[in-house]
Amino acid sequence: MSVTVRVPAKVNVQLAVGAARADGFHDLANVFLAVGLYDEVTVTPADGLRVTCEGPDAAQVPLDRTNLAARAAIALAGRCGRTPDVHVHIVKDIPVAGGMAGGSADGAGALLACDALWGVGASREELLDICAELGSDVPFSLAGGAALGIGRGEQLTALETGGAFHWVFATAARGLSTPAVFREFDRLTAGLDVPEPVASPELLAALAKGDPDALAATVSNDLQPAALSLFPELADTLAAGRAAGALTSLVSGSGPTTAFLARDPEAAARIAGALRTSGTCRSVRVASGPAPGATIVGNAA
Repeated sequence: MSVTVRVPAKVNVQLAVGAARADGFHDLANVFLAVGLYDEVTVTPADGLRVTCEGPDAAQVPLDRTNLAARAAIALAGRCGRTPDVHVHIVKDIPVAGGMAGGSADGAGALLACDALWGVGASREELLDICAELGSDVPFSLAGGAALGIGRGEQLTALETGGAFHWVFATAARGLSTPAVFREFDRLTAGLDVPEPVASPELLAALAKGDPDALAATVSNDLQPAALSLFPELADTLAAGRAAGALTSLVSGSGPTTAFLARDPEAAARIAGALRTSGTCRSVRVASGPAPGATIVGNAA
């Protein structure tokens, strides 16, 4: 038998970053919005643990035990006293190394799929606990919707949204390492008084109202200066999207994918068309959010 799970990408509509902690991590106030770009993760019984991948940029995805999907299978197997003998196949549609939590999505997808395949029946709380062990963004990939993540981003509170928000995403010619972006953030803020990260009340209100103009006025990403420092060409992409009518533009998470908020689907289509011909990005995708979290979409005997 096999189990297939669909899991969404995310955009950070607010990413407030505190100073580096003693453990090297940073406290965050991370407002996540899941969007309708998806990876699919299928797990099938096997003689041992194996990971395969197809789709755009699949060649960049590690296929060893460092892959978050493999780590998820190992973690769940360890909890239920079995060996992780499973073939994990990932169909990628979320940009790789793009700041949209594609790797985290695969981890959450594999965890939910293995839970179903093995009949573990773990509670949602248990699954979220394993997700938090795997990585800061993995719990949200499981949960989806909209949420505020604090701590490293793994401590989630679900947020209300009053409607759909329409986005255009531009992928870059190369990836950015999340640890490298955080190191650059530390370099740029060295000697400065970095405030404690808190969620913007105005931004949370905009989400709850479903008001794209109010959301556009309040989005922020404290990692954007670091991403632009490492990848200056992203400024051209951001400018092209704004010139095409985006309500706002920002780097998604640690980048280098750039995100553009549109007033409606028609505006999103116009912005996407302009970005495709701008010569400032590799590819362009349109998606709306909130989207559901990891969901079983196939269960074959």
